[in-house]
Amino acid sequence: MPRNRSWSRRTLLRGAGVSMALPWMESLPCFADTTKFPKRFGVLFMGNGVNEDHWGAEGNGADMKLSKTLEPLEPLKHKINVVHGLFQKRATGQGIHPAQTGALLSGAVIQKGAIIKAGITVDQLIANKVGQETAQQSIVLACEQPMTGYHETNFSMAYSSHISWQTPDSPVPNEVYPSLAWDNLFENRGSLRNMSILDRVMDDANSLGRSISANDKAKLDEYLTSVREVEKRVDSMRKSKDSAEDLAKQKNRPVFSMDRPANGLPEDLRDHARLMCDIIAIAFQTDKTRVASLLLARDLSAMYYPFLGVKDGHHSASHDNTSEGYERISRFHLSQLAYLATKLDSMKEGEGSVLDNSCLMFLSNMWIGRKHDNSRLPLVLAGGLGGTLKTGRTLDYIKAGNDNRKLCSLFLSIMDRMGIQADAFGDATTKLENI
Repeated sequence: MPRNRSWSRRTLLRGAGVSMALPWMESLPCFADTTKFPKRFGVLFMGNGVNEDHWGAEGNGADMKLSKTLEPLEPLKHKINVVHGLFQKRATGQGIHPAQTGALLSGAVIQKGAIIKAGITVDQLIANKVGQETAQQSIVLACEQPMTGYHETNFSMAYSSHISWQTPDSPVPNEVYPSLAWDNLFENRGSLRNMSILDRVMDDANSLGRSISANDKAKLDEYLTSVREVEKRVDSMRKSKDSAEDLAKQKNRPVFSMDRPANGLPEDLRDHARLMCDIIAIAFQTDKTRVASLLLARDLSAMYYPFLGVKDGHHSASHDNTSEGYERISRFHLSQLAYLATKLDSMKEGEGSVLDNSCLMFLSNMWIGRKHDNSRLPLVLAGGLGGTLKTGRTLDYIKAGNDNRKLCSLFLSIMDRMGIQADAFGDATTKLENI
């Protein structure tokens, strides 16, 4: 490649069948305008509520005090908002579980029976707008396989298994295998699946390294090393998936019907969740997508947590949600938000970071599992969305009145900051005050 190549934000590291956007570098003229960094939106979901005795925050800024479950966010408290009291009204009074989840991100009225009907979700609406500028409109990941069939309330289990919907009658399929998520991200097909992404772009990277400052060269090396580290872990899980598919063929059954880890999913959820977060982080940094969702544990989750010393599965444990064990489960999932936010915050963009140009939202479909109470929802936002979202705050809407604490009003506010103008979304016609 010629050394006098003109680098631009849309000029990528290129190789055989792959391209990677560059991280911010001060010595490249294309990054001189720091007002044009992309804004990103991500959702992390944990089903069945939290331990309400240990979920909360008080105060703002340096004086913000976080509860036990939110402690993993302590180093980032100046870059988060803990939001109390929002709810999805149309998800109340319709029955437990699927009815509480199916329209969580859309505010739609969902339908019982054989024909599913929900609504396009906020992440997909944003993706339809900003996704035109990226290789993928969005990535939709999960750490647990979806369920089939119907709940006793006559709502489809699809509502419990998916939080992202591209049309009212079609949820976006969850990608549960890290290797497939990685391959989709970097368009790995056929023989390319066996070739390192970095090896394919290394000529371009070496050429760039000769034309940038020493500081940027160190930044580029760090960037490439982080991608290589994730790629190696993905490759290990790819081998497990291939072995699972061979076993499924021998047993003449679909691989998704087999229990973890025989189905090729990591036996240890810690490995699975962290790798999915790493994939989102790299997707945001390489500008492969600007919208992502991660279903850490679905509604009615069957996940087990031996590493937390909890014997019951997630759903069963949620029926005793004030227990110490369930608090550990809640804190574990909240810590994935802390991990992803910290990783994004380490990725510099101008005077800020990728996190500063993003909004990550962590939430559940209910508040108290033992009561199936979704009259309010646990919710945390991380990131400043390009300076449009003030952070370091505790926002309390519990006593604001039902019309002033709509989750869809928050979605309208986020959409507005992402450059999407809408008069209404779900059951909301006004943006959330004070956000």
